Amino acid sequence: MRIEQLMQKSVGSVTVDQTLNEAAQILWERDCGSVPVVSEGETRRVVGMLTDRDICMAAYTQGKGLRELPVRGVMSSPVQTCGPGDSVEDAEAILRRAQVRRLPVVDEADQLVGIVSLADLARAAASCRSQKKPAIDEAEVAETLASICRPREEYAPVAAEI
Repeated sequence: MRIEQLMQKSVGSVTVDQTLNEAAQILWERDCGSVPVVSEGETRRVVGMLTDRDICMAAYTQGKGLRELPVRGVMSSPVQTCGPGDSVEDAEAILRRAQVRRLPVVDEADQLVGIVSLADLARAAASCRSQKKPAIDEAEVAETLASICRPREEYAPVAAEI
């Protein structure tokens, strides 16, 4: 199965010069947890990602309102992406390696054409469950979730000396 069969094609996005308030509005209106950051103009080239957690932590740590904070200073970059023709297995490998739940889907010019999430993969796997040879393996999706949720090395607890 290819990503183009699973991806969400209608994707909200923000630019680097928009405010976190504008990004939060998109997250609220689209009922999602992250938004791709794209370049200005018609190209919509993906340059970063912004999550609801990024927005909350920026407001908290900087002590400013969301209208005062630009996306540029908070977004994650570089961003992990996949292509519409990529296989589910390739996308899962990227999700696991990067420990992220969502991937912007880009064309050959790095222009945003969709987004695919771990939830999209899980729903597809559940719908394939009754097939003799499912296009998406539920166990693989579970392994991807486990990899994403694994503590990152830089945050792993250090054993105290006794």
